[in-house]
Amino acid sequence: MAEKNAELVQTIKERLEIIEAKVTPAAEKSGRCLSDVLILAVSKRQPVSVIEAGYACGLRSFGENYAEEAVEKIHQLAHLDEICWEMIGHVQSRKSTSVAANFSRVHSLDTLKLARRLDAARSSQDSPQPLEVFLELNVSGEASKEGLPAWKNDQWEDLLPIINEILSLRHLRLTGLMTMPPLFENPELSRPFFQRLRQARDYLNRQIPGLKLTELSMGTSADYSVAVEEGATIIRIGTALLGPRIYSLEN
Repeated sequence: MAEKNAELVQTIKERLEIIEAKVTPAAEKSGRCLSDVLILAVSKRQPVSVIEAGYACGLRSFGENYAEEAVEKIHQLAHLDEICWEMIGHVQSRKSTSVAANFSRVHSLDTLKLARRLDAARSSQDSPQPLEVFLELNVSGEASKEGLPAWKNDQWEDLLPIINEILSLRHLRLTGLMTMPPLFENPELSRPFFQRLRQARDYLNRQIPGLKLTELSMGTSADYSVAVEEGATIIRIGTALLGPRIYSLEN
């Protein structure tokens, strides 16, 4: 078993080196460096052993999509120092209490109803820190995509009152935007969608005094280099880093 674990650690380490080698020049194109981009390991449907191997490679931030699956892992790995759990999947209202209690950051805030529920749930937790959240925007217009409508520039103004209310919630801290563009075989086709998220971020920062949206969560295994070139501060990497997903858990 120890030999198998060592092999897994080495495999993930090699994958991480490949990703970092691609992120470095992409970051330089946008005037940044590798350390300016967080590689978020998407660990949904991965067993605890894979997360432990990723941790051994220096990974500390792990992204999960399903609350029940994630909470089980979080409890099993509570002994790991500095491990950070981020919710990147759609959050059902009935799961808001669990999410507020177990995650340090939520990438997928897409309604005021959810914002209010997360705020109320976080207020009842022992943590003195507000829950960091990103507003999820739909920049493609695809009906299958979650997120607030933002594929047209004239829709961005409608986001202003939503953001102002989120800013009034004491137990949430809004720091960025997230999107998921259409999936293309050619990653270059994702570029306009990443550009649109960045442009929406810049517009919102200009319109609301004191708003500091600094984070852009965009880019996955299929297109992360292009996302970084367009300003991604967080890339969500699953199979390219941790390998094929092992199991499925519905919740």
